[in-house]
Amino acid sequence: MIKLSSSKPFAEGGNRKCFIHPDKPDRCLKVIHPGLLEEIIKNKPWYKKLRSKNSFDDNLREEAAYKQKALKGNNPKIWDHLAKWYGMCETDIGKASETELITNDNQIAETLESYLFTHGLTDEIKESINEFQIWLRDNLILTKNIIPHNLVLKKQSGKIIIKIIDGLGPQAFIPLHNYSTFFAKRYVEKRIKLMWSRINWDLSGRKGN
Repeated sequence: MIKLSSSKPFAEGGNRKCFIHPDKPDRCLKVIHPGLLEEIIKNKPWYKKLRSKNSFDDNLREEAAYKQKALKGNNPKIWDHLAKWYGMCETDIGKASETELITNDNQIAETLESYLFTHGLTDEIKESINEFQIWLRDNLILTKNIIPHNLVLKKQSGKIIIKIIDGLGPQAFIPLHNYSTFFAKRYVEKRIKLMWSRINWDLSGRKGN
């Protein structure tokens, strides 16, 4: 079992804490906040409480997201803009989702959100965003709404490469995009449009969810 109870998370969101793997410094361990699932279920309307507890677990949803159709197969291009996933593991503070930790010169990679607040929409980052959205379209990667703080910037061969570190997996009540290329394309285009809305929101100086 991996011991994390005496470790400090390098990042913390509303649902999960992120730790550097103590034995594999190139990997990230995401752990659900203690008691969070019970609190989420408690505050849901009665009809959502009929769902299983697992349906509210971000780690299990992430596991399912990495099993989507677009990620099956041996196409190495799939990982150009996506952190790799290594499965679930046991820690002394709960189950963890183990993913690739994106770094630059041994420092945790900056988020797109942070970059935009500091530098704005530079020509360099415009090119990176364009390459990222081409990748989404070409591979029909299904994500939730794409938020700049869920994207990090990998510096590689003199370029900035955008990588998804969170928010993978479709967000729709009726998953037609899972069975139809037509609906998958529509779904991806909508996510790209919403991504630009959020980028423009961040550029206006407003920060939040």
